[in-house]
Amino acid sequence: MESGQSSQAESATAAVHAIHKARPGEVDALARTLARAFYEDPVVSWLLPDDSRRLLASERGFRTFLRRLWLRHEETYVAQDASGVCVWEPPGTWKVGLGAQLALVPALVRVYGRGLPRLLAAIAKLEKEHPRPPHWYLPFVGVEPERQGRGIGSAVMRPILDRCDAEGMAAYLEASAPGNRALYERLGFEVTEELTLGRGAPPIWRMWRQS
Repeated sequence: MESGQSSQAESATAAVHAIHKARPGEVDALARTLARAFYEDPVVSWLLPDDSRRLLASERGFRTFLRRLWLRHEETYVAQDASGVCVWEPPGTWKVGLGAQLALVPALVRVYGRGLPRLLAAIAKLEKEHPRPPHWYLPFVGVEPERQGRGIGSAVMRPILDRCDAEGMAAYLEASAPGNRALYERLGFEVTEELTLGRGAPPIWRMWRQS
C-alpha cells in the first residue's frame, strides 16, 4: 500500500472509532454529508427528480430538519471528520406535531417547491403505519460516498444500538435502498413490510430490531 493510501486508511479507521454527539455548529457539515450520501438514493431521487438541483435542495432540506427537529433531541451521532451521520429520535418523539409541521412549511416550500405535496403525502403515509410500541427511531444515517464500505455507517449507529441492547429497547427504521437494507440486516434489523410512498415511487422497507 502506498503512503497516501495508508494515510487515508488510517484516517478512515480514526473516524470510525471517534464518534461524538452532533453540535449545533456542525449543522452545515452534517447536511452536506447527508445530501451527498443520499444523492443517488431512489426515494430522494423520486422526491427531487431534477439532477441539477438535487444536491443543493437536499442539503437545504437536511439543514432545516437538523436545526428544527433532530438536534433538539441531542441524539445525532457523527464520525470525527463528519464523514458519517446518524440521526436518532428517542422513544415517543418521532411524531411531528401539527404546530411544528406548519412552522416547517415555509422552509420546505423553498426546498421542494411544487414537489412539496408529494413530500408531505409521503411523510403522512410513513406516520400512519409507524409502529406504536416504544422504540428508538432512525430517520437517516449517511456516509460520504468516497468513505462508504469502511464501517463508518455501522459505527455511528452503534451508540444507540448498544443502548437498546443494554435497556432491552427496540429500534425501527425505513430502508430506501437494497444496499442499505443489507447493512441494517447485519445489525439485527428485520424487514416487516415493503411499501411505496406514492405513484412511481421506488419500494422502501420497514425494518424492526427487537433487542
